[in-house]
Amino acid sequence: MSENVVHLHKATAPPTPDTAPTVLTVVPDAPPVGPVPLWVRSGHAVKTAATHERTRATVRAVARHGLYTLNGGRIVARRTWDGRTGSRYERMIRAAEAAGNLEAAEEWEERLQRFRAARHHRRMDLLHSPAEAAKGVAVGGGVSIGVLVALGVVMAINTKDVGDVITPLTATIDFIALLIRIVQVVWGPALSIGPFLALLALWSVGRKQQAAPNWALPANVRSDEGEPITPSIVVKALRDLGVPALRNAIKEMGDAGASMLGPIRIAGCGVEVDVTLPSGVSTNEVQGKRRKLAENLTRHEHEVFITIPQAARTVRLWVADSGALDEPIGPSPLVTDDTMTADYAKGRAPWGQDLRGDAASLSLYQRHLLITGLSNQGKTAALRSLALWASLDKRVEFRIADLKGAGDWAMFNGLATVLIQGPTDEHVIEATEMVESLVDEMNRRIAARQADPTVVFEPLIGIVDEAQVAFMCPAVDDEKRPYGGSKATSRYFMAVRKVHNQGRVVDVLMYEGTQDPTDQNLPKLVREGAHTRASLALGTEAQAVMALGEKAVNGGAAPHLLRQGLDKGTLVVASDGITIPKGQSSITLRTHFIGDDDAKAITDRAKALRDGVTTLHAIEREEEHDALADIAAVIGDAPRVRTKDVLARLATRNADAYGGWSFIDLKSVLDAAGAEPYKSDGVMVVARDRVARALANRDGDGSASAAG
Repeated sequence: MSENVVHLHKATAPPTPDTAPTVLTVVPDAPPVGPVPLWVRSGHAVKTAATHERTRATVRAVARHGLYTLNGGRIVARRTWDGRTGSRYERMIRAAEAAGNLEAAEEWEERLQRFRAARHHRRMDLLHSPAEAAKGVAVGGGVSIGVLVALGVVMAINTKDVGDVITPLTATIDFIALLIRIVQVVWGPALSIGPFLALLALWSVGRKQQAAPNWALPANVRSDEGEPITPSIVVKALRDLGVPALRNAIKEMGDAGASMLGPIRIAGCGVEVDVTLPSGVSTNEVQGKRRKLAENLTRHEHEVFITIPQAARTVRLWVADSGALDEPIGPSPLVTDDTMTADYAKGRAPWGQDLRGDAASLSLYQRHLLITGLSNQGKTAALRSLALWASLDKRVEFRIADLKGAGDWAMFNGLATVLIQGPTDEHVIEATEMVESLVDEMNRRIAARQADPTVVFEPLIGIVDEAQVAFMCPAVDDEKRPYGGSKATSRYFMAVRKVHNQGRVVDVLMYEGTQDPTDQNLPKLVREGAHTRASLALGTEAQAVMALGEKAVNGGAAPHLLRQGLDKGTLVVASDGITIPKGQSSITLRTHFIGDDDAKAITDRAKALRDGVTTLHAIEREEEHDALADIAAVIGDAPRVRTKDVLARLATRNADAYGGWSFIDLKSVLDAAGAEPYKSDGVMVVARDRVARALANRDGDGSASAAG
């Protein structure tokens, strides 16, 4: 017979199902928690009260207002001492000597001597003043009594009363007695209230100067993000920069450290100030501590720019208003003004704004261009905006290779005579042949210039976007010559170099956009051949030197300090085609962004200026050609095209066949076909209808002959 067993403890192992007895487990209750000691509760209460925000605010307020009064007294005492002694002049002399400005030191020493001479003169006057004061009082009292008596005599004559002679004198005595009684009444309270009024005045001085530690100041003052730039803030920022020679020199200057500073000028969305460094401090020591200087000025690193003006031992600081550089700059004039036109030779392309907020424009005339930067920073947009402006000059011809192939240049279809889009090796081959066609056109123009030095050519701009794809291309031609690379056998490299060397003088220009530059994807000879060099954000200072040149970087250009992803469209430019502040080697711009829809609207306006352009999407490489058919093709839909434009388009279509053509060659082909050129508005043109009729007649004759 089984028994029910009651266990008063936890079973150590579970019983088997067959033999498991009924188990009742009793778990004892946890022992009751004892009361919290009074000293613990008191400690928690004290800690809570001491750390409460209201308590901390009260402590800060008490400390703040007490220190306002204390430091206000110190400030008033210092001002009084400065006014009574020559200490101010002595500080200025030490400051000038520390800065190495001996002329200023001599000037302040002369002022000190004049101050001491004037003070000595005043002290000597005090020796004679008691006797002179007593004499003045006696004379003044006698004259006053005489006047009062004379006034009394007049009154007595008028009233016939002899007693009125002393009436004015009596009234004056009574008035003086009244004043004495008033003083007696007020004097006691004034003695009691006077100290409080004096303390209030000292507190007011301290409060105005914010003469308290930062932790004790109010929250809106303690959070000094974006505080206005003042001389004292700049001097303090330089003193705490961590340059021993600079810190020691400022300490020797005392409160006159601001003598290093020129005037603080409003410059666009910030301020600008020139700092003359003391002897023994070099400009690159300050340049190398840009981040620390920015933080000392309560700014972010990208909001402070340090450049080197012409003055010796001087740095120019531009400090942006807090957050100003994160605001957009507005649309391009190309978008807002649909009547704008361009002049390649004399005009300037609106590109954006400089850091002062002034409009920045670039001259494209006879200047090769290179724009580089990290991916997705606005390189294509910056390059395209220049081409969009130039497209509004109908004389400019474009040949474009977009080696990204994402449609960024699609709006130039029907405007550019060549438009290649794609990233493959085949596209690189076509881009290379496009650049080689620029070389052929350049050589033709040079030959024409040699024959006639007065000949003028219309501008031809070749654009290769994502040029690093071409330099890194591994493809080779039938003669085993590589398309990419940076050797003398590289077809793309050599073609670009030839255009850089001689293209400018005959208005054949090369624009390249490339990303993340290295010696492999942007060879030294190519990047140094550009007249205008611009860079967006880069990763390293070495890349900045590649992009802009060592001179520009040494002069303060710092695209490697721009923020990737945040400073999109911000360019550092080194070029003689843009206005750069005197003494500087570069300028920082914030470029206008022109979206695809706006860009298409601009190119539509540019197409309306032209007679019609047939865009080739690859360079023709066929050996056989039909001259009349090619003429019809380059005329396109235009009713008539100038003969020189036809010649230029034929050379673009097939440089080998038509690169050497002259007007005589074109006229002979058209005359033979019965489509002779003729004058319209004073210029020779080729009519589309005449060429089409000649082609139709020729094809009809060919069909009839075949049928016969």
